[in-house]
Amino acid sequence: MAQQIFPFLDPQAVTVPVRTLPVAREIKWDFVRDRPVYRGGQPVFVERAEAVAVWAWNALHTERWRWPLFTGNYGSEIDSLIGQTWSEDYKRAEVRRYVTECLMASPYVKRLDNMTVDFYAGKLTVKFDLVSIYGMVQMEVSDLV
Repeated sequence: MAQQIFPFLDPQAVTVPVRTLPVAREIKWDFVRDRPVYRGGQPVFVERAEAVAVWAWNALHTERWRWPLFTGNYGSEIDSLIGQTWSEDYKRAEVRRYVTECLMASPYVKRLDNMTVDFYAGKLTVKFDLVSIYGMVQMEVSDLV
């Protein structure tokens, strides 16, 4: 009989529960006007990849730590770049980091691909492919700061 330190533990008997996520659901967003979409006085809902895109848009446009309504895991810190005298390359790297930290907080987001960061005439624009558990959505987000 082999002796074990903890003979009462059977590793084969331990099962790790699989965490299933509910279907992502958000109020449809008009990205041009930056406001929710209503029809007949009622909000229009979207699900899956489109809902993840709405969540991402709103998370990037929400200043992290500012609103007590949201946890510290929600929002972006891009606004902290305002007034900094860092080089353009450093700012681009920080924007990439802030966007990645913001969006990877969601369990629905798997990764971000092909991210580009542009500063033009005082306007910040970030383009990327958001790969969610539902598939890929191309996003272009401006007016972050």
